[in-house]
Amino acid sequence: MPGHGWCYRHRRGRIGRPPKPVSVGFLPSVQGFNPYPPPPLPIEPVVLEPAEVEALRLVDLEKLSYEEAGARMGVSRTTVWRLVESGREKLVSAILEGRPIVIAQLPGAPGETGQG
Repeated sequence: MPGHGWCYRHRRGRIGRPPKPVSVGFLPSVQGFNPYPPPPLPIEPVVLEPAEVEALRLVDLEKLSYEEAGARMGVSRTTVWRLVESGREKLVSAILEGRPIVIAQLPGAPGETGQG
């Protein structure tokens, strides 16, 4: 499903220019995963951004270099590196801490209801 659109990233309290949008070529069909067995108390989920999922897909599944992945996503290789590192850190923390994983949806993506 190539050509899904652009993913706008968000600044996290830092001063500077707004992040450059990232081209996302594939949206997963699932919106998240839950640990098994379920935790006894509600735990805050780990949220993976669409740009992180795309970077992980290109680098880890398609075995592209950071430069090739950056060219496909329309960003620099250092941005791809940061997205991959952030995504891997979130996945490992979710596995080790038994936290649910939520995959954030692009605005207007299939499966997003827009209700909150």
